[in-house]
Amino acid sequence: MKKKNRLLSNTIMLYILTFSVYVLGFITNPIQTRVFGNSGPYGALAFAASFATYFKVFLDFGFLLSATEEVSRFRDDRIKICKIFTSVFISKIFLVLISAAVFTSLFYFIAPLREDPLLYTLYFIDTVIFAFLPDFLYRGLEDMKVITFRSVAIKILSTVLIIIFLREPDQYYLIPIFNIIGSLLSVVAVYYDVWKRLKVRFIKVSFHEVYTTLKYSSTFFLSRAATTVTGATNTVVAGMFYAPKSVPLSLYSSADKLISTAKSGFSPISDSLYPYMVENKDFKLVKKIFLILMPIIIVGSVGVGFFAKDICALIFGSDYRDAGTLLQLLMPIIVITLPNYVLGFPTLVPMGLAKHANYSVIVGAFVQLALLITLAVLNIFSIYSLCIITVISEFSTFLYRLIIVLVHRKSFK
Repeated sequence: MKKKNRLLSNTIMLYILTFSVYVLGFITNPIQTRVFGNSGPYGALAFAASFATYFKVFLDFGFLLSATEEVSRFRDDRIKICKIFTSVFISKIFLVLISAAVFTSLFYFIAPLREDPLLYTLYFIDTVIFAFLPDFLYRGLEDMKVITFRSVAIKILSTVLIIIFLREPDQYYLIPIFNIIGSLLSVVAVYYDVWKRLKVRFIKVSFHEVYTTLKYSSTFFLSRAATTVTGATNTVVAGMFYAPKSVPLSLYSSADKLISTAKSGFSPISDSLYPYMVENKDFKLVKKIFLILMPIIIVGSVGVGFFAKDICALIFGSDYRDAGTLLQLLMPIIVITLPNYVLGFPTLVPMGLAKHANYSVIVGAFVQLALLITLAVLNIFSIYSLCIITVISEFSTFLYRLIIVLVHRKSFK
């Protein structure tokens, strides 16, 4: 019971942390869409954020999964936790150097970056700062309270700054600047807590230990990359096809924002369940979660799909009413997101099938990439076809995981 109470508390904290990002985003996004309109800076900001996602995933390198698992396994060994913490930090410094070199070289090959270099540089700086936030430490220890409340307070500050200062379309640089301020304050506040309360320190580690940390995390990196980059690639491809400052990209970005927000409602369940399942292998709990939540999700998805255009117009403004059609095409993703998340690492890793959790997202990414190439070759690419193939790729990941769990279920009755 004590472990389940800890799981519940951790889940609530993750919900607060996750929803603070999207709820506060819901406050600032309508302001942005009304200041920027359905073309111009709003699409460019979405393109820049998606482009930065590639570096965000690379800098994480799967540590949010691998290091969380390691910290969870050795939660009672403070020296081992300090070694994990130090090894991850050193690894990220190495990854930042590689990322900076790649980012600089891309200016010679990608035209939109040369058109607005300051915007992309600001997003890159924010990504680098945010990469050093040690989420894995708190998740592994199932101690999310401090990092949650401090991060939420700082996100509120960034939101207030946007509300006060964003007035004209040419002020769109303020968005990444305020993000940088928020990320920097978050990192400083969290490291202070790591040092003072958790008593976790940087200690001497060998080159072999750092290498082992990177090597172990590499398989998790592939799956995280395949999951995250797929969504970012959609926006980047749409931006390259239509141009970053275009109406179609703005409409797609707004619909995708709503889908991402809905998906975020399920990630705290999966994130908090992951270390709990690694320790306890409570598969009956997984069944209970599905039985309770899936009927609610299905009914809610149907309702949102029916009023999609009105919802988009209400949130983003009348210029974004047509985004409702895109939202309707993307709604099946919401129905499969919870089982997709929970049947992934929280279920497959405790079953000893971690490689299939990784393979599944690689399969989904491959399907997405193959379909994108098909659309381009046949010259039938559009934001509508983009939504359809996104649903197909998400479903392929879910189907792979479901089949693997069903095939091996008898071993864990």
